[in-house]
Amino acid sequence: MTFKIAATCAALIPLTFAGCASVDPQPAFVDLQKNISARTGQRVEWVRDAKADAEMQRAIRVLLREELTADSAVQIALMNNRSLQATLAEIGISQADFAQATRLRNPEFAASVRFPDAAPRTANTEFSLVQDFLDLLILPLRKKVAMQELEQTKLRVTDEVLHLVAEVKTAFYNAQARQQLVGRLQLILEINEAAAELAKKQFEAGTIKELDFVNQQVTYNHSKRDVTHAQMQLRADRERLNRLLGLWGADTQWNTAEKLPPIPKKEIALESLESLALEQRADLAAARKQVEAISRALTLTRNTRFLPTGVKLGVNTEREPDRTRVTGPTLDLELPIFDQGQPRVARLVAQRLQAQAQLDAMTVNARSEVREAHALLLANRELADSYRTVLLPQRVKILELTLQQYNFMLLGIYDLLLAKQHEAEAERDYVEVWRDYWIARAELERAVGGKLPAPTVEPKKQQPKEEKKEETPKPPEHQHHH
Repeated sequence: MTFKIAATCAALIPLTFAGCASVDPQPAFVDLQKNISARTGQRVEWVRDAKADAEMQRAIRVLLREELTADSAVQIALMNNRSLQATLAEIGISQADFAQATRLRNPEFAASVRFPDAAPRTANTEFSLVQDFLDLLILPLRKKVAMQELEQTKLRVTDEVLHLVAEVKTAFYNAQARQQLVGRLQLILEINEAAAELAKKQFEAGTIKELDFVNQQVTYNHSKRDVTHAQMQLRADRERLNRLLGLWGADTQWNTAEKLPPIPKKEIALESLESLALEQRADLAAARKQVEAISRALTLTRNTRFLPTGVKLGVNTEREPDRTRVTGPTLDLELPIFDQGQPRVARLVAQRLQAQAQLDAMTVNARSEVREAHALLLANRELADSYRTVLLPQRVKILELTLQQYNFMLLGIYDLLLAKQHEAEAERDYVEVWRDYWIARAELERAVGGKLPAPTVEPKKQQPKEEKKEETPKPPEHQHHH
């Protein structure tokens, strides 16, 4: 018996380990890294031990020493976002599932010892070793299905990374624009504060009515409220970005450039963006892999539904009380008499129809998202150009003319302060449109599924000349009232 069992085990060992996939997820993660780098130009890191975490923290602090940009914020998030790290662990889980699918089930060993109740008193012993050989036959197809699932996992994780990239950029531009808006609102506050102080002096001197005085005070108080509200929103914007970047403690004291990046001189045409999205988007590729995986599982089920559910071959040996031994092969079959796999096939057919319908819906939505994001990008660009080339220069010109008439005593200080306030408000509105352009651009990148192609369309309007800035006018000691 010992020889036969050993021979059987020796025959099974090569089958068991032939073609077994490694449980190491590093090769799959390297593929993911290359995929993300090609789409974003950034490198994602999977931190799996304390040493790697310490290296990442040092790299992050180097980035934080400089002014934070949208690109550096994305890079920090790809190294330090803890939710992303949890998502990356799915690569390890899927790799382990793939490795499991490439292995045969372990052989089954059974033994029994029976004692007679009469002479001779020698025990009856029985040993058996069996292996499910049907498992060996379906191993190649099962391996292909598991490989499809691993590829699908990599694509799904890639799509989540791209969503994070767009979310980080949106949060960054919100925070940067809010910081710029706070500066504009503080300027408006200074203007209204000067007007309120002058109105107070004039009211005390009896040169203006109480209604005019109260109106100036209300305007000033509204400006204070606007500044306080904007500062509160700025703190919220920074904390949202801190969460996405995984920062806490002293690392949250980062700085950004005072102004948003300039809008590119050339713009991206809509042509070919839809087809690029269909080729490049990871969520669509993952949905295609899902259809393929279900199709392979359906083929496997159809090809094996009439086979016995289990085909177990082995060897059995039994020693009788008279010390004679009986040894021979065994065959165990689970016959598909009552269950021939019809429910499993029907379920997979329905799942394939569902997966294909979901893929079709995602394809239609992807095209729409590209068109919507591109239209929003162009609309915000047009608005920004309008502010930069028309509205802001007009406000500056009005301020210059008002200042001239003020110097000739043709207009009062309130007219001058109001002109400056309107110019600052136009700048504030321009910053908001400027911000919306970059957010729309980040959304278009997400809709396309990665980096945008080189811009090819010249903007319709020329670049503006340098805006002329006026200092906040200070009221004189004595103002002639018109």
